Order: sequence, then structure tokens, then C-alpha cells
Amino acid sequence: MIEQDKKKAFGTEPLSKVLISQAIPAGIGILIMSLYGIVDTIFVGRWVGSNGIGAITVAMPIAFLIASMGMAIGIGGSSIISRAFGNNDDKKANLTFNNMVLLNVILNIIIVISCYIFRSELITLFGAKGALYEPSLEYFTIVLLGTPFLAWAMMCNNVIRSLGYPRMAMYTLVIPSILNTIVDPILIAGFDMGLAGAAWSTTISYLASFLYTVYFFAFKQNSLKVIRKYLFGNWKIIKEIFSIGSVTFARQGTISALAVLLNNYLFSFGGEVAISAYGIVSKVMMFVNVPALGITQGYVPILGYNHGAKLFDRVNKLTALAMKYATGLAMILFVVVMIFTPQIVSIFTTDNALIDVTIPAIRYTFLATPLIAISLLGSAYFQAIGKALPTMLLALLKQGIFLIPLILILPRFFDLNGIWWAFPLSDIGAAFVTLVYLYYNRKRRSKFLKMQH
Repeated sequence: MIEQDKKKAFGTEPLSKVLISQAIPAGIGILIMSLYGIVDTIFVGRWVGSNGIGAITVAMPIAFLIASMGMAIGIGGSSIISRAFGNNDDKKANLTFNNMVLLNVILNIIIVISCYIFRSELITLFGAKGALYEPSLEYFTIVLLGTPFLAWAMMCNNVIRSLGYPRMAMYTLVIPSILNTIVDPILIAGFDMGLAGAAWSTTISYLASFLYTVYFFAFKQNSLKVIRKYLFGNWKIIKEIFSIGSVTFARQGTISALAVLLNNYLFSFGGEVAISAYGIVSKVMMFVNVPALGITQGYVPILGYNHGAKLFDRVNKLTALAMKYATGLAMILFVVVMIFTPQIVSIFTTDNALIDVTIPAIRYTFLATPLIAISLLGSAYFQAIGKALPTMLLALLKQGIFLIPLILILPRFFDLNGIWWAFPLSDIGAAFVTLVYLYYNRKRRSKFLKMQH
């Protein structure tokens, strides 16, 4: 059973204290997970070559699209669970959790089987052309086996955090990341398995995360358990899970659509080396976004609880505090990346042609990095309070509304540089729209509260 003081902490303790206590474990988990991706790319870049990096760049968006169904279920269900705890409704929280388990198992079985059948067509669609086709197919076929385990872990990560156990949630990310970092060099270099070794290492790490979450819910004392009578679909709960969680799936779907467009345009304007360059850019981007993502994940359950408890003053103060912390940390990392770009790129590869493309790519794509926190927290705000439509709009702003059209337009005038410039321009547009939306939402809420009094 979730401890009463953990419940009360979200609504009573100083906001800076409770936000930091939630954000730091989440941030550490994301940091270690991003380091896993970085280490994977470093080993592949140095032992397999630039086409190995390109193959991972092609295959991983497909794997994450499949696994994002689990994340969508986790985020949608956890929003309901957090608000249920705020209303002291543990029965609804348990009913929601059991429906999440049912949805995760059924949907991922269907999706993974379908993707295996059409794996060749999928990787071709995502940009596996020329010399990238064979390594991409090899890598994706192996990693596909681990995606159901990743989907489950992504779901449970959000649920465990909503229970008030941020450190335990962190372990779902830390365990596979550390294991992959250990196994990667053993399989890639020690057993001379090359790219297949990297893929098996990733799959094994996903399985480890799955086993940890099963252990948590089976043996750790908490208020959520798998109960047979609750497993049968409750359509009202399922609808609410999907109304909120579909935002995450739509966002990942948009990211995957972006990957299709981006990889194909990169190949057209820069060949295999441009795709490999973006593989390095995306790994550095994951690392730089860690503070904002950690604060966002820590922010959501606190905000959901306070909104459910109708503590609206704390909701406003929490949002301002999270924005301040996330933006400040993003600014610091932005400066570091801009100063040390050549040194960062040289960690991943010794290929001079790849280095020459990647250095300007990083500097262009990161120009508006400090604004990313605004977009992330704006979408998370509406997710936490259960508002699906604005969550969907704000979540899709950068990739869907700004970035995809800019990638379609700019390269026609500026070649490969046009693709890189599309990133900061989309960050600026998304941040501006998000701030406007939050401002008018707060104004409407203040007016409503005055009418209530």
C-alpha cells in the first residue's frame, strides 16, 4: 500500500523540495538511458563503422514506435492513477492498472508480429537505402524481439512514479542501461559479433528491465496488484487511458513520420554519411535534454495530485518553478555543447568525412536548445490535468506542425544545411505557441476561480 506520507508530500511539502525529489531520480534514469545510447553508438562507430551508426539511426525509431504503445498506456493510465490518489480512490487506481496490463500485452503481441512480417518494408521506408539496408535489417530483426519487454518497462516506469517511488522508477531505466554498457563491448569486440552484438546487448537489457518491474509489482509492497476480476476491459477506463495516452503515441508516431522523412531527405542531400551524422546529433540531443525531461517526469505526478486535490495555487507555482529549473539547466548545457562541439563529435568517430558533416550539424540544430523545456512542460501540464486535446496539440507542435514542413521546404533552397536549420526554427515556433497557450489557460482559470468565490 502506498504510504500516506508519500501521498501527502505532493500536496503539503515545499514545492522545490518535492519537485527535486521526483525530478532527480527521473533525470538520473534518463541520463543513464541516454548514456546507454551514446555508448552503443560509440562502440558501433569505432568497431563497426559509420554505416553501423546509420543502421541504428534507421532501426531505433521503429523500435521506439512499437514500444511507445506501452509508454502511451503508462502515461495515460498514470495520469488517472495520480488523480485517483488525489481523490483517495484506490479502487479506481487498481482498476486502471489492471486494464493497462491487459492493453499492453494484447496490443504489443499484435504489433510485434505484424512488424516482423513486414520488417524489410519497414526499414526501407525508414531510410535503409544503399549500404545501410543490410546492417539495418540485421539490427532491427534482433532488437524487435526485445520491444515487448521495453514497452512493458515504459508502462511500469510511469506507474511506479505515480505510486510515489521515483527511485524505483529510475531503476527501470538504470538497470538496462548499465547492463547494456557492460554487455556491449563484450559482444561487439570481445566475441567479434559486430552490429549483431550491439543488437543482442540492447535486447538483453530490455528483458532485464521487464524482469525488474515484474519483481516490483509481484514482491514489493504497494497499492497496485494484478487482480483477475479487474483485468477484464472496463471501457470507460480504457477510453480515458487512450484519450490521454494517445497523445504520447501520436507524438511518437509523428517522430517516426519525421524519421521517415528526415532519413530519406538526409540520404538525398548527403548520402549515408548525413544519416550517420544525424545519428550522432540525436544521441547528443538526448543527453542535453535530460534535465528538462527529468523535471518534466517529476512534475507530472505532483501536478496531477495537486490538481486532483484542487490545490490550484500550488499547480501554478509548481509550473513556474519547473519552467525556471528546466530552462536554466538547458541553457548551461547549450553553452557546453557549443564550446566543445569538435571534442564531443570525436568521441563517436574517427572518420574525418563524418566529423566534417557532424560538427556544423550539431551547432545548427542546437541553436534554440534552451527553449525546449517550455514545449515539454506545456504539453505535460495538460497531460497531468487530463486534458487530451491541448496535450495533443502542444505535443505535436515541434515535430508535426513546424519541423516536418520546414524539412520539406528548406533543403530545396539551402541543401543539407536547410535540414539542420529546421530544428532551431521549429523549437522557437513551438515555444512561442506553448507560452501563449499557457498564458490564456491561466487567465481563464483565474477568472473561473474568482467567479467561484
